[in-house]
This record gives sequence, C-alpha cells and structure tokens, in this order.
Amino acid sequence: MKTVPGRTDRIVVVGAGLSGLAAALHLAGRGREVVVLERDPVPGGRAGRIERKGYRLDTGPTVLTMPSILRDTFGAVGAELSDELPLTRLDPAYVARFADGSVLPVHTDATAMTDAVREFAGPAEAAGYVRLREWLTRLYRTEFRRFIDSNIDSPLGMLRPDLARLAALGGFRRLEPKIGTFLSDERLKRVFTFQALYAGESPMRALALYAVISYMDTVGGVYFPPGGVAALPQALARVAAANGVTFHYGDAVRTLERQGHRVSAVRTTSGARHPCDAVVLTTELPESHRLLGRAPKRVIPLRPAPSALVVHTGGPGGKPDGGHHTISFGRAWRSTFDELITGGRRMTDPSLLITRPTATDPGLAPAGRQLYSILAPVPNLHRGPLDWAAEAGPYAEEILAVARERLSLSFEPEFTEVISPADWAARGLVAGTPFSYAHSFGQTGPFRPKNLPRGTENVVLAGGATVPGVGVPTVLISGRLAADRVTGVTGHRARVLDLAAEASR
Repeated sequence: MKTVPGRTDRIVVVGAGLSGLAAALHLAGRGREVVVLERDPVPGGRAGRIERKGYRLDTGPTVLTMPSILRDTFGAVGAELSDELPLTRLDPAYVARFADGSVLPVHTDATAMTDAVREFAGPAEAAGYVRLREWLTRLYRTEFRRFIDSNIDSPLGMLRPDLARLAALGGFRRLEPKIGTFLSDERLKRVFTFQALYAGESPMRALALYAVISYMDTVGGVYFPPGGVAALPQALARVAAANGVTFHYGDAVRTLERQGHRVSAVRTTSGARHPCDAVVLTTELPESHRLLGRAPKRVIPLRPAPSALVVHTGGPGGKPDGGHHTISFGRAWRSTFDELITGGRRMTDPSLLITRPTATDPGLAPAGRQLYSILAPVPNLHRGPLDWAAEAGPYAEEILAVARERLSLSFEPEFTEVISPADWAARGLVAGTPFSYAHSFGQTGPFRPKNLPRGTENVVLAGGATVPGVGVPTVLISGRLAADRVTGVTGHRARVLDLAAEASR
C-alpha cells in the first residue's frame, strides 16, 4: 500500500463532515497533531441539523447502519461508542408498504423475518429468504474486508483469491436477476434491491455485489442515536477535541501553499496559515481538484448519482400509521429508474422513504407532536436541469399529499421545510446531489477516484467521491483509509482488522 512519504507529524484535515472527523480521530489516535478546518460554524457536513419551531431536523442521512464501524472510529482514541452515543436498534428496520395495500415489516432477526415473509408471501418465499440471507452474509464476508475496508493501489491489487470467491458468488452479475434466483415475489425483490439507488444505480443495472448494502440494513440492522443522526458528528467532534484535535470553524480553505510536490501549509479565507506535513481533503471533488491545481483525465467523465427532494414537516401526533422508517413503493418500478437516471424526469409514480424519528426519540419535536422527513429521489442537475427555485414548492406539496394518503396521515402541518437539488448545489455539491458519484462498474473500487491523487506527495482525499464510496459507514471508512495512507496500517489497526476478519469467517 502506498503511503505519504516523509514526515507526517502535523496534519490538516479540511472539512468536519463524517469522513474528516473519522480521519482526525484515527490520526490523533496514532499520535499525530491534527487541525480540522471547517467552513461551517458547526461540524457535520451533509449530516446537518436545522431547528424549526421546536422541531430538530436531520438534513442529511437518516438511516444508520454498521455500528461496528462507529465503534472502531470512536475506539481510535480509546473512547467507547456506548458511552458517547448509545444507539437504539430499530425493529423493524423498515416497514415496506406496497401499492396493492400489502405491508411487510422488515426485521433483521432471522427467525422473525422468516416468519414475516412466510405470512406475507408463503413458505416457498420464506425458504428463498433463508437462502438469500445466507448468500448476503457470505457476500459481505467475502467483500467487506478486502474490497471495502482496504486501500487498493490499482486494479491489479484486486487480483487475489477473494476476487474469485466474489465472482463465484455472482457478485458481478446484475443485482435484480441475482436476487431473483432466491425470490420470485416482485414485492420482496424490491425490498432487497431498492438499496441500489443509494449507490446511484437502478437494481436492473447495479452489480450484485452492491447487495452488501442490503446486508447492512436487513441483516446487520438499522440504528438511531438520541438526538438524531446529526448527533453523530457532534459526538465525534467532541471526542476528537477531548483528545487533542484542534478545530477552526467558520473559515473556508482558500489555497494550499506548496514547496515542490508537497503542501507545506493551508491558507484560509480569514488569512490564517496552518503549516502541515500532510493534508486530508474532504471537500467535493471539483473543489479538491481546484485546490490541487489539477484534475486527473478520464476517458469517460464521472457520472453523478440521482439527487433527492426532502420534505420535513411536523404537527400534532395522533396515531400515525407507520414505524420509524417506511418504504412506500408505488406501482411503477422499472419506469421509475428510467425516469430518474436516463430521462432526467421526476417520478410519475413515486417510491418514497418516509422517516418518523419521533417514533424513537419524541424529544425531536415539541410535546405531542410528530416529525416526518419524506425523501423523494429526483434527477441530478446534470441529467435533469429543472428550475427547482420554481418547482420545489409545488413538487413538495405533491409528495406530501402522496405520503399523507399512503400512510393515512391526518395532521395539519405546523411547518414545512424543503431541501431540493438547488439547495444541495448551493452547498457546492456536485450536480446538486448529496449522493456524489454513482457506483457504476467504471466508478467502483479501483476505478473510483483514488484517495492518493497524483502530482502532490502529501495530500490524501476522503469522502463519498473517493473510495470506498457513498453512505455513512463507507465515508467513515474513507476517513480511516485516508489515515492509513498517512501513517500506514499501525499495529493496533492491524490487530483490529485481523479480529474483524476472524469474526467474519
């Protein structure tokens, strides 16, 4: 594995999002002096927080999986996840609702989910689910340690026995047909393939290896912290500061000062100068390239993932119809992905992720109130350059009406907060999408933008645009992979990885 040459005593991390915070914690735990520069007044990045009329909204991710990665991140400086951010495991992880009126609670417990599938679709599908669960587990154990949780310097680095095992498991087939070898019920196939959209692909085109995302939530479990997902970066920053990491908020990076092929200092818009031996950039990829003064050439330009319009609303609680997370599927399926990804159009029959965080933490809303976040996938601004300044409001009303009808919600909203691709773009997110670049074959693994860019010896990238990719667990891993590029895999870290590999066998 290639690492940053020369001294690496003083590190500047640009960005206090999840990847930057993870990098800072791992570097601090390895004895480095770490400074974090953040343009916003608080940590969080995409995992932000807005307060409206006593409601506390998560403006970024709402689905939290893989607590083992959180545990490893806090543990980099000897902190315990259970002490810093106790998590509640959601059961069911989701409630899946279909256009025909059928409902399936998605449990992560094997017995409970087998029974639920049997009641929902019959004994043959229950037997298929058992086989699918076994396959998902084998896929995860083969894929995670070698291809997600490790730095790979080139495609040749993938030529190892686990690659043959991954191929033998069908990881390079298309996702939907592979899931179809276990399940025939179209509704069930949706439950285990919709996660492809997290990777920016349709289930019909995504590689089956991305079923590892389905493993993470339907087998590994979905969790929720007190105070919402925005409490995660706050806890990470608090622990980092307590372990010697210095934070400077409200000051964006302007330039990188160079000496030859190395960055010697980082300068900010306030005029501050921060000397360094190495830099971890977690900025959006175009901004990272601007700071570096060069962008690598690609034969085929990077393709951004679809975006999302999110409607936050709340009001008097009553008796809501739904759990913490509800996946509301429309009748349309294949045409939905054609509209989003190929045609650059809004969904005519939307499938929605509806989150009610007050189901788990009532303190996120005033007493007696419920808080909802409704996510509707929409085209990114490159594929569908819609005028969201004009269309966000009307489309939000349409989406809210659909959600209220499907979940039998009768409350009168006390507020509505809408986040559209135009808002993501105003934050500098590429193509107005919070999901960065799609995980097509040519943008996966060693073909994704590398975290050790050429032309500068001591700069490392982290975040969803680089390896291993998009999602809370993976961006946390990207921060740790960046730290490994700076320090090498330390003895402590090697022991952690060996124990994880042993546990997965």
